[in-house]
Amino acid sequence: MKLKLTDAQWQTLLKEKNAEPLAYEVTRNAATERPYTGKYADFWEKGSYKCICCGEKLFDSDTKFDAGCGWPSFYLAAENAPVEAKIDKSHGMIRTESICGNCGAHLGHLFDDGPHPTGQRYCMNSASLEFEPKK
Repeated sequence: MKLKLTDAQWQTLLKEKNAEPLAYEVTRNAATERPYTGKYADFWEKGSYKCICCGEKLFDSDTKFDAGCGWPSFYLAAENAPVEAKIDKSHGMIRTESICGNCGAHLGHLFDDGPHPTGQRYCMNSASLEFEPKK
C-alpha cells in the first residue's frame, strides 16, 4: 500500500471530493451499502471507474454487467489496476475482499459466479468508486 493517511485526512479528502456520505465507512471501515442504493448500480455510461480515495483506475465500463445483485459488478479489473484480494472472515462467512492496492480502500468482494470470459464477479460498492466518462 502506497498511500497512507490518517482517518481525519481520509474524511477531509472524501468531503473535498463530494463523495457520498457512506464513502468513508465503506472504504476505510469495510461497510457495505444496501443493494440497489448506490449511484452506479444501474449506471451504464461508457468510461472508467476509479478508486474514490486515491483516483487509481480500477475498472472499465466495458467489463460491467448486470449481475442482478444490486451492486455494480465487473467481470475483470482494468489492465494494471491495483485491485487486490484478501480473505474476509467477517459476518460468519469466508469471502474474498477486494481492496485498492494503492490506498487500502475496501471496494467490495470478489465471487466466482460471474460471466464468461473470466467467471468472476467483482461486486463493488458505488461509494468506493468515482466515474470518469470516456473522452
